[in-house]
Amino acid sequence: MSEIEDYRAFVAIVERGSLTAAAAQLGRSLQAVSRSLQMLEEQLGVELVARTTRRCRPTQAGEDFHRRLKGILADLDSARAAVAEEGALISGRIRVAASSRFGVAYLLPILAAFMERHPGVEIDLSLDDRYVDLLAENFDLSVQFGQLSDSSLKAKRLGLIRRVVFASPRYLAARGRPSVPADLKSHDCVARLTHHSTDTWRFGEGANETEIPVKGRFRSDSAPARIAAVVEGLGIGLAPLYQIRPLLDAGQVEVLLPGHEPTLTPVHLVWLPGTMPLRLRRLIDFIATRLSLAGV
Repeated sequence: MSEIEDYRAFVAIVERGSLTAAAAQLGRSLQAVSRSLQMLEEQLGVELVARTTRRCRPTQAGEDFHRRLKGILADLDSARAAVAEEGALISGRIRVAASSRFGVAYLLPILAAFMERHPGVEIDLSLDDRYVDLLAENFDLSVQFGQLSDSSLKAKRLGLIRRVVFASPRYLAARGRPSVPADLKSHDCVARLTHHSTDTWRFGEGANETEIPVKGRFRSDSAPARIAAVVEGLGIGLAPLYQIRPLLDAGQVEVLLPGHEPTLTPVHLVWLPGTMPLRLRRLIDFIATRLSLAGV
């Protein structure tokens, strides 16, 4: 019998109050449990349990040892369970939704690495710039930008995305350059297509946050279309920095309003509450450990 089993026998004796009850709990014989306690006391050189004909009670040394040993055994059981779970094979389909450019730039390489590690997993990736209803559209996981609107969803924050105001040299040559966010009200801005005639851009953080209503001659519900419209000189745009970095490097657009940073956008992994399949929990942990966004 291993030393660990002797420890377990001692803990059971203290908690059940008798050798007989401890043996029943552990599924061992009374003689085996008694032998474990005897060997443990001989090894430590101290009496751990005071026996009577009917009951066992721990000595002061036994109480101290039990208090420390119980936590150690619990940690050992947790470690074993975690290793066993990590080694368990997972399979099945996972449906994931994300915005188009973010999905390609950040998420796709991580999903590929996850699938290489778990050959039994299949992933359906939907890339769309609209809001996704997980329940109605039968998605397991989505990447959502901005403040979460549905408090019933489970979420893990990945970090923050930096956004910038930008325009093409053609537009700036024709219309001039805004100096402060309020100047945007007198410029054509390439805005989101919403039910309202204006879009709202936010600058600053916390108590210093300012909302600027913007509008222009061109609006779209497509992020790539809005960026392309800015390149064509149709107005000033607002977009995540990672989306327009190639255009900046090529000199097709310029970042405006230095010193007036748009409000950072939080990014979350979002899933439905309830029992979670092991494959989904593994994927969430895999993404979270490999994707840390700090104002990219």
